[in-house]
Amino acid sequence: MHVFRLRGDFETLDVYSATLFELGARGLEEKPGEVWAYFPERLELPFPGEWVELPDTDWLEAYKRDLQPVVAGPFVVLAPWHEWSGEEKRILLEPGMAFGTGHHETTRMALEALAVRTEPEMRVLDLGTGSGILAIGAALLGAEAVGLDIDPAVIPQAIENARLNRVSARFELGSLEDATGPFDLVVANLYAELHAYFAGAYREKFGICGTLILTGILLERERLVRQALEAHAFELLQRRQEGEWVCLTYAAV
Repeated sequence: MHVFRLRGDFETLDVYSATLFELGARGLEEKPGEVWAYFPERLELPFPGEWVELPDTDWLEAYKRDLQPVVAGPFVVLAPWHEWSGEEKRILLEPGMAFGTGHHETTRMALEALAVRTEPEMRVLDLGTGSGILAIGAALLGAEAVGLDIDPAVIPQAIENARLNRVSARFELGSLEDATGPFDLVVANLYAELHAYFAGAYREKFGICGTLILTGILLERERLVRQALEAHAFELLQRRQEGEWVCLTYAAV
């Protein structure tokens, strides 16, 4: 098996993921500061990175062995082959086909924030849904969840993950302007510049009030996001930081 190691920050790797699958990648694995893309054969790729060779019989077992369950608040994120005896709410995901397995700080912090802010029968929008993990988490908490993504490659996988978890979260192709509100809560795992760009549009997706959870924000770009959101009548409720990543929870007031 041929592995292409692609280096970069989270937002760059997220953009590259769809192209890697279109070029024939069989799976993607998030690692600190890089992504491993698994290919059946080597080919020329328009990205900075390097090729690593793994024995065909070993790569999948190594991948499964190294991928461990992740606890995030009241949730545990599991692959179908994992066993778990704890009392956490289980989110089953088939990893590799879309970003959002719970291993990255941004996803974990968003799940933990969702657990605090989501109540049964809320309408929740998950923008940039990827694997569907955040919409599925909201649905497990009793919410009516909708996931949107501009990448058509991830929607079938998100639908399959919802089926695995026996929840009725809905997934559609589109961006924020395609979401039909009002919503009680919006969670978005995007990069900082997009959060700042969407600040006014986020506000329009709520009724009288609501909760906005923003993740995917590098520490060095936090100020950009906070200035934009506070200029559109959002009140900061909570700030979380893990490493170089920040998650911000706002009230639409």
